Amino acid sequence: MVLAELGGKLKNAVRSLMQESAIDEKVLDQFLKEISLALLEADVNVRLVQSLRTNIKKIVNFDELAAGVNKKRLIDKAIYDELVKLVDPGVEPYKPVKGKPNVIMFVGLQGAGKTTTCTKLAHHYQRKGYKTCLIAGDTFRAGAFDQLKQNATKAKIPYYGSYTENDPAVLAKEGIEKFKKENFEVIIVDTSGRHKQEQALFDEMKQIAEAANPDHYIFVMDGTIGQAAELQARAFKDAVPIGSIIVTKLDGHAKGGGAISAVAATGSPIIFIGTGEHIHDLDSFIPRSFVSKLLGRGDLGGLMETVKDMKLDQNKNLLKNLEQGVFTIRDMRDQLQTITSMGPMSKIMSMMPGIPEELLQMGDKEGSVRLKRFLCMMDSMNDAELDSDGKIFSQQPNRIYRIAKGSGTAVREVEEMLLQFKKFADMVKTMGANKSLFKGMAQGKPGRVNPNQLAQMQSQMSKMMPPGMMQQMGGMGGLQNMMQQMMGGGGPGGAGGGGLQNMMQQLMGGMGGAGGLPGMGGMGGRGGGAGRGRRR
Repeated sequence: MVLAELGGKLKNAVRSLMQESAIDEKVLDQFLKEISLALLEADVNVRLVQSLRTNIKKIVNFDELAAGVNKKRLIDKAIYDELVKLVDPGVEPYKPVKGKPNVIMFVGLQGAGKTTTCTKLAHHYQRKGYKTCLIAGDTFRAGAFDQLKQNATKAKIPYYGSYTENDPAVLAKEGIEKFKKENFEVIIVDTSGRHKQEQALFDEMKQIAEAANPDHYIFVMDGTIGQAAELQARAFKDAVPIGSIIVTKLDGHAKGGGAISAVAATGSPIIFIGTGEHIHDLDSFIPRSFVSKLLGRGDLGGLMETVKDMKLDQNKNLLKNLEQGVFTIRDMRDQLQTITSMGPMSKIMSMMPGIPEELLQMGDKEGSVRLKRFLCMMDSMNDAELDSDGKIFSQQPNRIYRIAKGSGTAVREVEEMLLQFKKFADMVKTMGANKSLFKGMAQGKPGRVNPNQLAQMQSQMSKMMPPGMMQQMGGMGGLQNMMQQMMGGGGPGGAGGGGLQNMMQQLMGGMGGAGGLPGMGGMGGRGGGAGRGRRR
């Protein structure tokens, strides 16, 4: 998770506040001291921290509070709003227009991660339905074209570049003309960087800008520089009309909070943050969602958006089966394949409220290996087994031995997978009774959920979840809120495939069997433990 250390300290401070029996000036001062210290350690400017502290003191004025006001809720809301204000410049971010060419030019210093980020952004817009492409305009750094070509080929994104042409302005102009003729909607131009803000870099940027005539400029900034980000952002903004900023290298770095808050102070909107080297490691920066995840409250809106990008609502066969209360092993395999394509497990789980801290700190490798083993078992099944409800295995146990042998797994692991499938199938049977829900899903709209059926589903889910997770979610009340968001929000795919997808992610704790994390069943497999992973 981005800024995991800062998030952990903020969550501990809020948790300590909520455990206090009485809230007075002394308790508030101690709370603000912990919050301020956490922000200062994350390299947030002392002036901004002092402003946050002063504003919360004004909002929570004990002398002027009316009798009966819930002080804990008031302080909790105040810290959330002030943290949002700290990272929100209040400027509407850029959005490409569909159906017309949108030329986006990248600028920044060398080593900030421009070339990698170009591919990530192109992939992001490709998932949103845009026709995207890349132009290799960095002729200064050796190997820049090879890097972009390799990244683009891996992501299946068209690119344009040359080993012989040394003028980046000519390259940009030729590439843009070519892709405009082919009706591309998002044309991203990579440019050269330098080791420092020197005049040669700014002159070259202006030449490329004149040739490319971009619709939008994106400044890519290294997040490890902390508060120094403010001066760098202002310098580039004075040289070229910067429209948006992407802050990179935020995967666990201590100074990321300082970089984000410093950039926000310049009034430039941060549209994405880079959280690793992989193509999925680019997160949309929405201030409220960012702070919500930082405080451990999840981001269901972001999760629904991620699920919507997968176009799960277009899976008519799955919707038809769900409406009839039928869930086959093939359906489960399709859902697990979707989960693996949604990006790193920790990224998905950080969007969910109530996921234990130790599970978020766990490496992505353990969870993905576990999923791949499950998929490997299912790939070893024949069509009759995939299209079954799982009873065929209890009637003919020899099939389990064949699948274990064919997938290179243990018999016990196949039995665990079938047990997990049974839990999902039982949930689907409960959901299948609600015809109006699935009628809405088929139309891409959330359906009305019968209160009695919703209560049944909540009861079923509470039995399937480990006690530790239920407690983290705030008991049955927290589960009810999540269920309502799943069933009623998120737009197309949010109530349908999105709801099931979210549910499956929540139930992943049951996959591991013996060992693993306390209360979570061992996502990493037998004896998984709370091992730390590192994304690169």
